[in-house]
Amino acid sequence: MDLLIISLLSALTFVLALHFLARSSRSTSGRLPPGPIPLPLIGNLLQLGTKPHKSLAKLANIHGPIISLKFGQITTIVISSATLAKETLQTHDLNLSDRTVPDAIRAQDHHQSMEWLPLGPEWRNLRKIANSYIFANQKLDLNSDLRRNKIQQLIADVQESCQGRKAVSIGEVAFRTMLNTLSISICSLDLTDSSSERVREFKEVFRSIMAEVGKPNLSDYFPFLRKIDPLGIRRRTSIYFGKLLTIFDRVIDERIELRKQKGYITGDDVLDILLTLNDEANTSEKLDRESIKHLFLLLFVAGSDTTSSTLAMTELLRNPKTLYKAQTELEQTIGKERLVDELDIARLPYLQAVVKETFRLHPPVPLLLPRKAGADVEMCGFKIPKGAQILVNAWAIGRDGSIWKEANSFVPERFLESDIDVRGRNFELIPFGGGRRICPGLPLAIRMLHIMLGSLINMFDWKIEDGSEIDVLDLDDKFGITLEKAKPLRAIPIPLTQ
Repeated sequence: MDLLIISLLSALTFVLALHFLARSSRSTSGRLPPGPIPLPLIGNLLQLGTKPHKSLAKLANIHGPIISLKFGQITTIVISSATLAKETLQTHDLNLSDRTVPDAIRAQDHHQSMEWLPLGPEWRNLRKIANSYIFANQKLDLNSDLRRNKIQQLIADVQESCQGRKAVSIGEVAFRTMLNTLSISICSLDLTDSSSERVREFKEVFRSIMAEVGKPNLSDYFPFLRKIDPLGIRRRTSIYFGKLLTIFDRVIDERIELRKQKGYITGDDVLDILLTLNDEANTSEKLDRESIKHLFLLLFVAGSDTTSSTLAMTELLRNPKTLYKAQTELEQTIGKERLVDELDIARLPYLQAVVKETFRLHPPVPLLLPRKAGADVEMCGFKIPKGAQILVNAWAIGRDGSIWKEANSFVPERFLESDIDVRGRNFELIPFGGGRRICPGLPLAIRMLHIMLGSLINMFDWKIEDGSEIDVLDLDDKFGITLEKAKPLRAIPIPLTQ
């Protein structure tokens, strides 16, 4: 009996191997793009490694700018050139704008939030609200003093470290500043007081969410495993999502009661704006409570990533001549030891170039968020089948030697005589994506990164902790939904006048 079972299993394995080999014979089928032959059952998963953006870039160098792989059961098309990124994000945007949703995101039905919904009326309504009432330049201008106040708090915190010659974790202070800015802007929740139980709970839960959603998950490669959630990622994420959604519930209840009080003056935070829209009878721009809570969750999770701030500082410390040029421009334009205001950004072309160069070398989401083909699409003579996952390797495009001279070097000067920007019009630089799915928070992210980075280098000089050599600073990263430093940057602020 045992011999029979072994024989049947062997025969099944052989048949599956032939099946996968036949499907992966791109050269004879002429349909799917080229790519490495997948193994039975697991496909090309072993070729992903711990840094998929780099592994996929190497495969693109071998097989071309459009390749096809099999990640478990999931057919995946990887785009690694600016030309094909334009076709994906612009030419075929309508058919390639749905999402492949990670299983962790399905916790608490969060996949029904704006960033993960398929194109349709619900997505368009959420997107319109975000563009018109949250991230519109006019709305952001109204809150500029709020962001300036948070930058002042950041500088005050760094000043304390400066007086004690203590090292500062750049990622930590940037994260705290961005999180506090978002919390005040979204629902007037002050997260400055670290002794507050609500503040501690909020920050701990948020960090746990970021850790879970960035983990590789078997359920994403083998959808039949979703019911059992073998690694427990969705179960844990559901707990963390639930805690934040409960906090938002309390905040919403408190605000509704406040709005009932006589003489209440409507504020301009996102919560008041959404509740006011819901009270207006003649508008279609209404969101129920669940949609509001999940929008808040999305804004916090997406908006609090501060990888770019950390990496920009790291690059400047590794390149002291570049840091000196940026500080000189700041001194000559706004004066030494002054905060950078949002109105100053347009007058600081070198600081803008530093930010662009950081995005080129270190896009915060190196493979962008995964897309899914809503229909069969032909590209470069190959077929992208309906249902396939599409990954655009923004990291590989940013280091493409056919586009960028000295592609792996940090050279902000390349942007001084260039019209290339990060707003989705130039596909050689797409840290925020492009097309319909371009990140709606781009206007806020751009403002915050410039004023945060500019203020830190205009108020202080910096020295690496423990006397580390500047030219060997660790720029390695670990991969998740966003890139983060494998070794956090810690530096000691020094008074500029010293």
